[in-house]
Amino acid sequence: MQIYLVGGAVRDELLGLKVKDRDHLVVGASAEQMSALGYRQVGKSFPVFLHPKSGEEYALARTEKKVGHGYGGFDFDAAPTVTLEEDLIRRDLTINAMARDEQGVIHDPYNGRADLDARLLRHVSDAFVEDPLRVLRVARFAARFHGLGFTVADETLALMQQLSDSGELDYLSAERVWQETERALGEPHPEVYFEVLQRCHALPRLFPELAALSGVPQPPQWHGGLDAWQHTLMALQQAVALGASGAERFAVLVHDLGKGLTPAEQWPRHIGHEHASIKPVQALCQRLRVPNEWRELALLVAELHLKVHRAEELKPATLVRLFDQLDGWRKPERFAQVLRCCQCDAQGRPGQTEAPYPAADYLQAALAEANQVAVKAVVADGFTGAAIRDELSRRRIDALAQWKAAR
Repeated sequence: MQIYLVGGAVRDELLGLKVKDRDHLVVGASAEQMSALGYRQVGKSFPVFLHPKSGEEYALARTEKKVGHGYGGFDFDAAPTVTLEEDLIRRDLTINAMARDEQGVIHDPYNGRADLDARLLRHVSDAFVEDPLRVLRVARFAARFHGLGFTVADETLALMQQLSDSGELDYLSAERVWQETERALGEPHPEVYFEVLQRCHALPRLFPELAALSGVPQPPQWHGGLDAWQHTLMALQQAVALGASGAERFAVLVHDLGKGLTPAEQWPRHIGHEHASIKPVQALCQRLRVPNEWRELALLVAELHLKVHRAEELKPATLVRLFDQLDGWRKPERFAQVLRCCQCDAQGRPGQTEAPYPAADYLQAALAEANQVAVKAVVADGFTGAAIRDELSRRRIDALAQWKAAR
């Protein structure tokens, strides 16, 4: 029985990165032996165990055989006779197919260390095409390690294209697609995830609403020659630069989906694209079962981002209506999220990443001013029922009119 540290832990150690998860591989043991040693089995389709003290994962070495569609269509053999090399060859990338034994020796049968040095994401074997989830995983690793200079090897990209064109991606569950995408949105370069999916033909199959933006022109005076897809990716880069949350990054990603629906004869203008974005955002969120909180933020940003950009032009009544739509009165944190997403949109253009975005400060100040109008005062003046809301809005509009006049 030999125990190895495998996968991401070995890779990250060699890259000098902090190791988050430590996975172990056990060669030459049976499930019964593991249980007898106090390990607790948690895997159903193949034996994975938790260490009785550390809680870290220990998996028996296994081989697998493709028997059906999708990432779950495999039969596994975890017999004690399965070798280290047989287990590692089934892994996705060479940089994830290294192992370190208990004496500290690195076992690297598929040249993962050379690919680490060359900054290449390369598949281990042609068995790569048996698992469609690997298309998403490679794109996510590209997003994670882009800042270190990693790129996808040409031959691996070709296999990813083969997987996409084969229809295998259609067998991925919505949960797995969203799980990988949510993780990718949290990486240092989430835009690279979607760029890689586009290059390997996966974007139209998994995210047709995003794919529709590619090649769609925009007014050059506002977007510096970027098409709708290029602008979306640049805005997503800006979201990272501003420290946006995952939900905010997602909202930025889908804020312009309506532009993919604009008739070509109307290009490069996209009149009403904000309202047109609502249906494709809803469709994408429903299909991938995006969390409600993320969906609500995305819909608000898609529908209202142009109005936020024009904040200083808005009349007092329009400002109050905007605050109602955003529920800024009760949800100030989400209000701030919307403003940050709109800033990413405004700055996600050539030469604009460092430009000021006064609309955010202006709207925060306007909301604070309108919030000075007390509901208690309205009730004390004898208003009841629906009349309270009407009078509250009227007083807030008056307060903002005086505020704007005094600026």
